[in-house]
Amino acid sequence: MTTKQTVTVQLIRSPIGCQESHRATVRGLGLRKIRSTSELVDTPEVRGMINKISYLVKVL
Repeated sequence: MTTKQTVTVQLIRSPIGCQESHRATVRGLGLRKIRSTSELVDTPEVRGMINKISYLVKVL
């Protein structure tokens, strides 16, 4: 039994005015409103999404 590592991200800035692909990435991470949080499995794909929109989110 292995326990999966998780990462929690919080949306701190609005994606309004950002590129459409960045808005889609925010939605792909499960974030909707400002200060909403999402707990995700820590995979390279998720880390890449977080790096893409690092100016919009904060890792908790």
